[in-house]
Amino acid sequence: MPTTVFVELKFWLLVLFSLVAPVLIYAVLLGKRAVSRTTVLVLGLALVLIAGIDMYLLQSLVAMAKSSPSLADDAVFLSELTLGLYLLPALFAGIGINVISHVLIRHLDEAERQFEKDRRERR
Repeated sequence: MPTTVFVELKFWLLVLFSLVAPVLIYAVLLGKRAVSRTTVLVLGLALVLIAGIDMYLLQSLVAMAKSSPSLADDAVFLSELTLGLYLLPALFAGIGINVISHVLIRHLDEAERQFEKDRRERR
């Protein structure tokens, strides 16, 4: 077993899913002038999925840090700093859910308008 969790694949996956992937998703959403509903929905779902993966990786790294002899692991994964690390997945999940609800609300608004239009035409 390595002496520190910072050389583990799980740590680097945590960095990838906590920093790189969300930044790429935000860049796609903010950088495009026109984005389809499906794209927005998929990216919102991806943010929620990333939050779940982050939570799993954090829990796993905390357990690994408890058994490693490194004090640097303890300083990051077994201290108050861990609370800050858990805030990132909460943020991603919150934004992802907000994006998903935005798409659903817009779709339902348009479906209601179409229903009313169809009902008026039938009369």
